[in-house]
Amino acid sequence: MWISSSIIVVVILVFLFNFFHVLREYERAVIFTLGRFWKVKGPGLIIIVPLIQQMVRIQLRTVVLDIPPQDVISRDNVSVRVNAVVYFRVIDPQRAVIQIEDYYAAVNQLSQTTLRSVLGQHELDEMLAERTKLNTDIQKILDEHTDAWGIKIGMVEIKQIDLNENMVRAIAQQAEAERGRRAKVIHAEGELQASEKLAEAAHMLAKEPQAIQLRYLQTLASIGEEKNTTIVFPLPIDFLNSLMRK
Repeated sequence: MWISSSIIVVVILVFLFNFFHVLREYERAVIFTLGRFWKVKGPGLIIIVPLIQQMVRIQLRTVVLDIPPQDVISRDNVSVRVNAVVYFRVIDPQRAVIQIEDYYAAVNQLSQTTLRSVLGQHELDEMLAERTKLNTDIQKILDEHTDAWGIKIGMVEIKQIDLNENMVRAIAQQAEAERGRRAKVIHAEGELQASEKLAEAAHMLAKEPQAIQLRYLQTLASIGEEKNTTIVFPLPIDFLNSLMRK
């Protein structure tokens, strides 16, 4: 008699244990009654009727999905390895349970294929220089496909683009040549500006012959500032011309 009463107490405790459930603030429970969807409950204390109702827990926190490195061939036929990270969360627990078997695995596979597809449409220079635009494009495509599953893609970030050694050397040579080209252009622009200023100065000095004498004096003053043994005898150009005529 004592054994049978103990069994009854244990059964009652197990029944009560399965009757009450506590959900955290970031959890929701998708309730099925006799296999049919009933409602979404939570957070807090909820009541589930054993054997009649079943519960599936869903977390609403943001999930960080690390996409493994993917082999991508760019539009200019360059092979690279790219990895990224995707941030997503469940916004509709009902659809996340009913519409898809495993939403985490589905988002993972979809992210890998979308990453290869989007990056394969761009050249290598665009991958390296326009990561923000590529992140936005990938996020938009993922968000459109996962909306039916009750999933919201919060952010996509391309973490790293790995190149082989030959391509790294080629890019370095290209960057060096580009810097050399810019240096030559800047030097040529400087020579052009200097020649223009010199032409303006010569034009102004030609109008005022006395300005030449001032330039002589300034030159002598600048030479005299240094400790040297240089002796300068300024001679007027007109005097030299007269000697040449004689």
